[in-house]
Amino acid sequence: MRRAVHLITPILLLALNGCLLGPDYVRPKVDVPPSFRFEYKEAQDVANTKWWEQFQDPVLNELIATALANNLDVKNATARVDEFLGQFVSTRSALFPQVSAGFDASRQRASQSAAIPVPAGVSPVYNQFQQSVSASWDIDLFGQVRRETEAARANLLGSEESRRATILTLVASVASSYIALRSLDRQLEIAQDTTESRAESVHVFELRFKGGQVSQMELAQSQSEYEATAATIPQLETQIGQQEDSLSVLLGRNPGPILRGRVLAAFATPAVPAGLPSDLLDRRPDLRQAEQNLIAQNALIGAAKALYFPSISLTGLFGSVSSQFSNLWSGPAKVWSFGGAVTVPIFTGGNITGQVHQAEARQQEALFAYEKDIQVAFQQTEDALIALQKSREQLDIQAKQVDALRTYLRMARLRYEGGYTSYIEVLDAERSLFNAELQYTQTQSLTLTSLVSLYMAMGGGWVVEAERMIAPPPAAGSVPPAAAAAGPVAEAPQ
Repeated sequence: MRRAVHLITPILLLALNGCLLGPDYVRPKVDVPPSFRFEYKEAQDVANTKWWEQFQDPVLNELIATALANNLDVKNATARVDEFLGQFVSTRSALFPQVSAGFDASRQRASQSAAIPVPAGVSPVYNQFQQSVSASWDIDLFGQVRRETEAARANLLGSEESRRATILTLVASVASSYIALRSLDRQLEIAQDTTESRAESVHVFELRFKGGQVSQMELAQSQSEYEATAATIPQLETQIGQQEDSLSVLLGRNPGPILRGRVLAAFATPAVPAGLPSDLLDRRPDLRQAEQNLIAQNALIGAAKALYFPSISLTGLFGSVSSQFSNLWSGPAKVWSFGGAVTVPIFTGGNITGQVHQAEARQQEALFAYEKDIQVAFQQTEDALIALQKSREQLDIQAKQVDALRTYLRMARLRYEGGYTSYIEVLDAERSLFNAELQYTQTQSLTLTSLVSLYMAMGGGWVVEAERMIAPPPAAGSVPPAAAAAGPVAEAPQ
């Protein structure tokens, strides 16, 4: 056995220092613009804060906390992390010897009518006991298992980034849905107030019509505007109910009513986050996930190329065999064996070459997907920035328009009561004001939602802050330490 150990030791050293085939990962150079086209001068470095708290609505804060704790998409993403952690540990195990132990016991009877019968005086019934410890090891001389472990580690880290991307999307979706709900609430309030006002006008016109002061045409015009406004109420109530149901699902519960907090006009405005386009590569979890996928596919090229080279495996067994249990641990009962095998591919009909080509093609697919994701990230950030800027400008203009239309309506009513104009002018003023108030409320919602979209597009450490609000996943081992235990695998440059 000592000779066996002396023979195996050099092989161990060679395996630990064996070569790694395939390209080592280097982050690809991407065309990153030096700055955003629609930057804000008053932008602040607030990417690592719980930005939703800047709205100063306790109900929104509670809704987001509930969603983070109960949302099924987040739980599903957490389960996927555990799955990839198990896959990583399973793949990495091939780097180490596989050791097993066994114990066998049997009682047999030999045939006395066989070609070689049992000698006379010897019992045909006998026992056999066997204990053994066996080991096998496929030496990773050319780095196939190490490259596969590198890929599994990248998949594990990518699944963690996917979980963070789910959290990012969830927080933004809850905030946007709540803002939309409060906007619909305000629009419903406007519609109800306007409908009530027009109902009073219809009542006055009915009295005047009976008194012969107005014509039937003017009464019909008043009734028509009342019905038109009243018809918007069930439409808005339908949208509110559907928005509540959608938000309930995000909260991880069955459809139902949603608690309300601040009115839309009372929302505080979060600060605009600052950053450079290059920051997105490290701040957005979806881009980090795409890069981990690229790392994994890059590593699998080396795993495929290793198939061209010999595979070496070692096996060994130590134990004892005896027909009597009491002698199982005696010296004469000992048995041992060790051996090695080398397998060299000679002709595979292009099988290995095809696998290498597949791995290289998948790496290119992952590279192009990564570059496309970066371009989309730039687009989403630019879109959010320009939407925020222009919606704020639009909001200022529409506020002035609402004020002007209120004045217009007041003057139109005075002119009508004074007999200087027809009732059509009053109806036009009421219709214009109603539409302008609805549009103003929608633009308020758009401005706040654009801020949410901007925080989502720029990513940031706030995702980590949101993670801390989630109950820890079932103990499958901490992901970062488990991933760090991978050994000699490639790291993504920071």
